[in-house]
Amino acid sequence: MTEGRFADYGPPRRVDGGLRARSTRGAIGVSWWSRRFLEVLESFALGTRLTRGRAYARAGQVVRLDVHPGRVDAVVQGSRPRPYQVRVAFPPFPAGLWTRIETELAAQAFFSARLLAGDLPAELEELLATLGAPLFPAAVTDLEQHCSCPDAAVPCKHLAATFYLLAEAFDADPFALLHWRGRSRDDLLARLRELRGTPTGSVHVGEPPGATATARQTGTPTAGTPTADGPAANGAADRSSGGDAGLPAAGAARVLTDLPAPPLAETVDRFWLPPVPLPDRPPSLASRPDLLLRQLGAPAPAIGGPGLAERLRQAYRQLGE
Repeated sequence: MTEGRFADYGPPRRVDGGLRARSTRGAIGVSWWSRRFLEVLESFALGTRLTRGRAYARAGQVVRLDVHPGRVDAVVQGSRPRPYQVRVAFPPFPAGLWTRIETELAAQAFFSARLLAGDLPAELEELLATLGAPLFPAAVTDLEQHCSCPDAAVPCKHLAATFYLLAEAFDADPFALLHWRGRSRDDLLARLRELRGTPTGSVHVGEPPGATATARQTGTPTAGTPTADGPAANGAADRSSGGDAGLPAAGAARVLTDLPAPPLAETVDRFWLPPVPLPDRPPSLASRPDLLLRQLGAPAPAIGGPGLAERLRQAYRQLGE
């Protein structure tokens, strides 16, 4: 059954307030992740089906688009009075795999900084691939596609329109892509902060990780922990009485123990000089002018919804030029 058999249904019914693609010509998608998503789909040799879907997306025929873990639901208006129900399923990563992903991301400051700033680095796709967690579908069969229209072609133009609007949704909020794969923005960022130990008061300066929690649970102060007798009272008493004389030197003390102290007169002039030439200041991360909008997410419908976000995004870009 081909789409041509349904040509007698006529042109699609016009939609007031539909989700219209921001791109009016050429390719759809601005960010690397949205373009990569569409490149993968177009590599499946779907022919003119994607072309017709792109026209639907630009005409505003998509009434609603919702991203859930492992599933995208959309409502697309065609030529019939009742809009078509569209669903695209992509299995989310299992909980155990997400634990490994979060551990790897938290272990590398580069990924944590970019994600906490509301951005997806291009290196993320390669990292996830090495963990057995592909960010994008590798074959069209990886996607479970369904549309309530009478066209048996998969994808039909309604599914294709959903793909293009989904790519632009990824442009507006890169965390929507990760949400589709099973982890929401809030859950992921909270987990990264937890793994990197960013909450204040979790570990005091000079304590090994976990020492504070152990001391609170057992009531036993750790070495160097302030006690009722004053800061590090026990440690200070041991050092003043020579109690730690028999302990082996650790850290920098192992290197500096046998070095003679230089005369003060020879060190005053060099006190503020670095021991080695300082490296050049590293370049700062390039950030988009609409980065704040990415972190805040789409505004509520009561104050303008996605339309307000798009107007603010254009204003940010003009100010950044």
